[in-house]
Amino acid sequence: MSGADAAGGAEAEVAVLIVGGGPVGLTARALLARWGVSTLLVEKHTELSPFPRSRLVNVRSMEIFRQLGLAAQVTAAAFAPEYARVRFRDTLYDEDFATAGMVGVDAPVPESPVIGVLTSQDRLEPTLLAAADGEAPLRFGVELIDLAEGPDGVVAVLLDRRSGEETRVRARYVVAADGANSTVRERLAIGTTGPGPMGDFTTVVFDADLGPWSAHQPAGVYFTAHGSFGPVHPEGGWLWFGPTPGDAARTDWSGLVSRALGPGAGVRADVRQVQHWVMNAFVAERFRHGRVLLAGDAAHAIPPIGGLGMNTGIADVHNLCWKLAGVLRGWAGPGLLDTYAVEREPVAHRTLRQAVANAQLMLQVLERRRDQLQSGAPAQAGIQLPWSERYFAQLGLVLGTAYRSAAVLDGDSDSTHPEPSDTDTDTDTDADTDYVPTPEPGHRLPHLWLADGRSTLDTCGEWFTLLTPDPAHWERQAATPWPVRIENLPAEHADRCGLGPHGALLIRPDGHIGARWNDPSPHDSTLRHTVTAVTGSAPS
Repeated sequence: MSGADAAGGAEAEVAVLIVGGGPVGLTARALLARWGVSTLLVEKHTELSPFPRSRLVNVRSMEIFRQLGLAAQVTAAAFAPEYARVRFRDTLYDEDFATAGMVGVDAPVPESPVIGVLTSQDRLEPTLLAAADGEAPLRFGVELIDLAEGPDGVVAVLLDRRSGEETRVRARYVVAADGANSTVRERLAIGTTGPGPMGDFTTVVFDADLGPWSAHQPAGVYFTAHGSFGPVHPEGGWLWFGPTPGDAARTDWSGLVSRALGPGAGVRADVRQVQHWVMNAFVAERFRHGRVLLAGDAAHAIPPIGGLGMNTGIADVHNLCWKLAGVLRGWAGPGLLDTYAVEREPVAHRTLRQAVANAQLMLQVLERRRDQLQSGAPAQAGIQLPWSERYFAQLGLVLGTAYRSAAVLDGDSDSTHPEPSDTDTDTDTDADTDYVPTPEPGHRLPHLWLADGRSTLDTCGEWFTLLTPDPAHWERQAATPWPVRIENLPAEHADRCGLGPHGALLIRPDGHIGARWNDPSPHDSTLRHTVTAVTGSAPS
């Protein structure tokens, strides 16, 4: 779409307007394109981010990218698994005094068919962009400056920042993925809760030959007393990040980074890019305002330690887009969209607390090291980390998320899963760390290998999946107004899921279990009745 399409005050129309062209907005665009939903994405910057900001794609995000057919491309541009480690050093050229691996990224885990990767946002975004190219218009250099909601949609005012031309677009729904400083959130006067800004930081991208101190012990991040370092791309480049100095405008960044490397390095940093940013920590007071839904950093700003922010946003839109598609295509009721906030807000609060705890533990490591050296201990002495090696697993947080809402039926009953209370968002370190697969409703479907080489997760897509050891018993119910596919679940897997000979799992398009029948004698209306309840609709 060009500005001329809406010239003269005429309104262009689209099903979903996506505001923000970062990884979350681009993933939403790709997901909705798979559902055949028309979208327009607008991004105020004139191009994709040239900066290597978010750098960790965790195992759950890779499962989502596998569903989109993108996992191999994302992996091809990423670092080898041995880089999925953090190392603590006094300076970059010193030996480690502590180290920890990123479980689920440094090596495969049996709980998933994929492995997470360390990559950079400037490598990830072009892959996501190409996933829907030719299917979904995208306008760079175009900023949403105002919006007004009516009974049937939202009218957004867009400004082309190059030409100065204003146009209007009418959308049935708006997905706001426009970052921590979200214009949409501000226009809707949605407040935030949480610590708020946690400090000003600067990231410097530079070139230097640091191989002598890193090649034999690769890592994604080297934490030092003088800032943190990390490789940018597999073929080269480095970044440094740390607190922004008070005189940032006059700072010699090359000199600062060279000094941060340590006096023994003798290396001059050739600076390529400098970016200042604020470490925010908050959750929006609400994720939905009528026909506008917040996702990613617009909904929750997560400190970067642990790599949880972008991945949480990707999971947001994976939860949201099938619900939007159902409402727009008529097989779900509008109330289904209420379950987006009910399901994702507790995850955001839990993730924020985990990320803040990560940042505090990083500081504890450096403080312990400082105290150790001040006490006269030898420089080569290690320290006891304030967490176990499995702390960085976070698989319980990443794979163990359980949803409680009207879109989840409680076991074999017809009742929906109760909505979470305030206590359900309390942080449980063991639950965040340990992941125990379960076939209980609301949980992600456990990964199990099928005879044809697929994972059970590969049976999910733009449809509901019914997994059962007796497909013939359910086939007569397959003709429903909803997109439903019936898949055979081998008997040994059915036993592991607690299913009898005629039992079944109903899997939502986002891979979470919507309902379970342990061993029913299904009536002809069982499946129809259940999907009606899950989607909040009874389409004709």
